[in-house]
Amino acid sequence: MGLRPIRRIVTTNDKTGRSRILKDGYATNTFSVLTELWITDRSPANNTGDVDNAELSKCLEPPAGGTLFRYFEIEPESQNAHLSKEERYQAAAAWFAEMKGSHLLVDTSRDPGMHKTPTTDYIILLSGEITLVLDEGEVDLKPFDAVVQRGTNHAWVNRGKETALLMAVLVSASPS
Repeated sequence: MGLRPIRRIVTTNDKTGRSRILKDGYATNTFSVLTELWITDRSPANNTGDVDNAELSKCLEPPAGGTLFRYFEIEPESQNAHLSKEERYQAAAAWFAEMKGSHLLVDTSRDPGMHKTPTTDYIILLSGEITLVLDEGEVDLKPFDAVVQRGTNHAWVNRGKETALLMAVLVSASPS
């Protein structure tokens, strides 16, 4: 199953300073479970030019000093129930390697998807169900619940029956 198409509208200013649409269509930079919507490489961001910044995103983390805006989808864990524990850990390791995020797997003793990013993440569950797993405890989320994830070791586990769709903005931060 592929990722659901996400329409993205990007605005810009023309040479005279008048606002206009730069892009209106489905986001095309998708990999693994991620649909990349926009990336910045510094703060304050550069709002000039006609480059589609979403196409510049190639990994799980934003650039140092930058941001990353994306959707991500987590399938129900029941789809991997046939895998052994070792196979689930191997699959998670391959998934993070695909997103150039192997170095983020610092302590996976609680769940194979546990990872820690040097970011502050603003995440909203849009549809489905998801559980945020931490080193100490976990919390179930329903649609429109929001999480501020502050550089903590965490995983997302979908114990529901449908794919969960989440929206995230990742902001580069100092490691905690």
